[in-house]
Amino acid sequence: MTAAVDSGICAGRVVIVTGAGRGLGRAHARAYAAEGARVVVNDLGAALDGSGVSKGPAQDVVEEIRAAGGDAVAHCGDIATPQGAASLVQAALETYGRLDTLVNNAGFLRDRMLVNLDEDDWDAVLRVHLKGHFLPLKHAAAHWRAAAKAGRAPHACVVNTSSGAGLLGSVGQGNYSAAKAGILGLTLVAAAELAAYGVRVNALAPAARTRMTEQTFADTMAAPQESAFDAMAPENVSPLVVWLGSTASAGVTGRVFEAEGGRITVMEGWRPGPSADKGARWRPAEAGEAARELLSRAEPPQPVYGAR
Repeated sequence: MTAAVDSGICAGRVVIVTGAGRGLGRAHARAYAAEGARVVVNDLGAALDGSGVSKGPAQDVVEEIRAAGGDAVAHCGDIATPQGAASLVQAALETYGRLDTLVNNAGFLRDRMLVNLDEDDWDAVLRVHLKGHFLPLKHAAAHWRAAAKAGRAPHACVVNTSSGAGLLGSVGQGNYSAAKAGILGLTLVAAAELAAYGVRVNALAPAARTRMTEQTFADTMAAPQESAFDAMAPENVSPLVVWLGSTASAGVTGRVFEAEGGRITVMEGWRPGPSADKGARWRPAEAGEAARELLSRAEPPQPVYGAR
């Protein structure tokens, strides 16, 4: 991280990053600070499976940002609770007097095949990923709506974190895939609902080496030889996240991107493919024949991650 600057594409902006104590969130927080933003670093300090709490990870990132000349404050509340999400937004407003960008990134894993997936593990993963996106978004949006109604239209941005698992599915990650797919739906609805208040909402499906990926995809995520480009470094993803959270991305909303190494991809979701209309009710066998004919003209689906 280079020293914070008074210029930069996020100069003067106040940015919240959840799950910013490690991995992608840490890289995002440091990248925003390097572009002049003041950053609220949120992290509960939990273990990979969501157990335990610690103020250490968030405070460590704050100290890194400050040591580089930036401005940051730690928030260690649970953003998947109404109180924690409200206090997160309030931390930005009380410390810096404004909020411009929310980056929803917090999450953890409890991987199991579906037949072995306990209800508690399903609930816990959907809670931190999906509810942990909804509640900070809800409280930030309420603040921005009030500002817009008072004649102070914000230039506000939300960047949500989905995953390739949410786009394609991932074997052994039914809970995680469902949560990440839900984040995509939430992103599209929020972009439509909040546009009137000057708020843009986009989502990112990153591929990078983090606590959640370095074991599950150990071969893919391994660091390269010392002189080679580290395509899986989380810092590769952050430039797009910073741009999406800045005024430079004006007009971009309701979009989903993939970012991996040096590649950025605009993802195009469900769109109508081949279609047939009888103009009357189908009989089951007839509907099946029509469906098979349509499938013969359709693009084959992308493989699910980890499928054998």
